[in-house]
Amino acid sequence: MLRVLIIGGIGDAVELAAKVANIPGIEAISSLAGRTREPATPVGNVRIGGFGGVAGLVTYLREMQIDILIDATHPFANQISENAAAATQEVGIPRLMVIRPAWEKLKDDYWLEVENNLAAAAVLANQANRVFLTIGRQEIATFAHLQEIWFLMRMIDPPNADVVVPPGLILCDRGPFSLENEQEILLKYNIDTIVSKNSGGSATYPKIIAARKLGIKVVMVNRPPVPPGEQVADVDSACKWLFDKLDISLQNGK
Repeated sequence: MLRVLIIGGIGDAVELAAKVANIPGIEAISSLAGRTREPATPVGNVRIGGFGGVAGLVTYLREMQIDILIDATHPFANQISENAAAATQEVGIPRLMVIRPAWEKLKDDYWLEVENNLAAAAVLANQANRVFLTIGRQEIATFAHLQEIWFLMRMIDPPNADVVVPPGLILCDRGPFSLENEQEILLKYNIDTIVSKNSGGSATYPKIIAARKLGIKVVMVNRPPVPPGEQVADVDSACKWLFDKLDISLQNGK
């Protein structure tokens, strides 16, 4: 029996947990950060909350006798990915990253690509009037000083009461979103600029299509670098990788 820890919370991790649950010989535990109030709950064993850095994750891997770690976190959750890389190296177990492909700029897209949210805020100054801010709730304070801009801020949960937010309206909603929905929002609120992380996937891509159709500028925040290691682009490939590990384990008589 292989014990697998799936670190995630986004759709890929939930889908992976469901598929792994049907593989004989594998016991999976899904770990969620607990940052959203009503997260999509994966099938099977689930733990919620952080590990306490690399040392805490090392302790957990050893205490729970984890054989394999799969990192299916959000492409911008770079801290936990770095921690997972360091912890699995110390414990000496395999690690796989599920990294969905980034969106690619098409011919009719009007993108301004930046490295982080601070750079995105700098780009907006004196260049935007009404902004659709779709980066979640964790870093909206980065834009709070832009008092001359009106923001429509979409996130799953509202920000904490002590967070300073930009002027505008908070819209709590969870994807996937339709193209019709996104076009309606852009037109209803007279949006001239979107700020988005390049998260990849299909759940939030319709806003990019809508911006393309309406000729709206997108300030696209590029992904942070990922730690070195084995990686696949989708859940099915992760399952195949797990099957291969299971075969090796069975051959070794585990």
